Amino acid sequence: MKPANSSHFPHMEITIVKLLTTALFATLALTQTTAFADARYDYQVAKHFDVGEPGGWDYLTADADHHRLFISRSDRVMVIDTEDGKALGTIADTQGVHAIVLVPALGHGYTSNGRANTITEFDLATLKIVRTFPAGGQNPDALLFDAHSKHLFAFDGRSKEVTVIDPVSARLIARIPAGGKPEFAASDGHGRVFVNIEDTSELKSIDSDTNKVVATWKLTDCEEPSGLALDSAHQRLFSVCQNGRMAVTDARTGKHVASVAIGRGPDAAAFDAGRGLVFSSNGQDGTLTVIHEDSADNYRVLASVDTQKSARTMALNPANHNVYLVAAEFGPVPAPTAEQPHPRPAVVDGSFRVLVVASP
Repeated sequence: MKPANSSHFPHMEITIVKLLTTALFATLALTQTTAFADARYDYQVAKHFDVGEPGGWDYLTADADHHRLFISRSDRVMVIDTEDGKALGTIADTQGVHAIVLVPALGHGYTSNGRANTITEFDLATLKIVRTFPAGGQNPDALLFDAHSKHLFAFDGRSKEVTVIDPVSARLIARIPAGGKPEFAASDGHGRVFVNIEDTSELKSIDSDTNKVVATWKLTDCEEPSGLALDSAHQRLFSVCQNGRMAVTDARTGKHVASVAIGRGPDAAAFDAGRGLVFSSNGQDGTLTVIHEDSADNYRVLASVDTQKSARTMALNPANHNVYLVAAEFGPVPAPTAEQPHPRPAVVDGSFRVLVVASP
């Protein structure tokens, strides 16, 4: 049998042309959409502010509504304008300050003061100190406000416990054994508080109604977890670890979901719900890992943004999607002494700066 001649089927030719044309336009549209999406995720250091001042640092907190950045600086908190880096004020006498928590509903902010074992309460509008009260434990490090219980949770590194405080009365509500050294923490706002345990490579879930640990999960492919972030919508926890991995955990079951490569020396993690991105700030490498959440169980590294060595902590502004980091240059390491067997080098005068990482 001879093959049919397509000229005998004019309608078939028209249909084929239409299908090819439709496919071509669909491909072009997909290419344009992908290019647009990639452009939005093209993060880079857009600007920096040389803010100086002596001392080390730890946590950063962004106030998106008032374009302010709160920076812990050993014995005080610096507050700067995120638009131009201008100094807006100082919260003084916060010895060994680690974390800064803002609670607009109360009109106050709180700091965890590790050396003093205290919590400082300050006025959000004036930045003036309202009062200082005991943290309940030794070396309070991470600090969070749980919107469900309306309590402060302080994570005490030296006494290896979690202390729960009523911020209105400053009364100690509970002391929860952590079973190890607690690091960064997160709250889902619905009665669960999560915390990384650094020295046991575990993740704990705390019921903020009963103030008891209800689950302990071993983190897979994770050594010494520090930073922790939470995707509340998908109930996924992101722990950044010292072996250069980010462990993803189901916040409901503790099931290990994924392991993602990040940089060396991570300290903080952040999740941008508006863009479905997870960030890891890696101080040893001087990079910011940008990871896309393709789905609740699938993750893809989009970029490793060059920042600056020592830029290990960060704050996310969910309104404009900017990420703020801080870094500095360091002098030589001092000789060990009996009092300081593992001394840290001092920050070089004038080298402390804020980095603003943004996308177009």
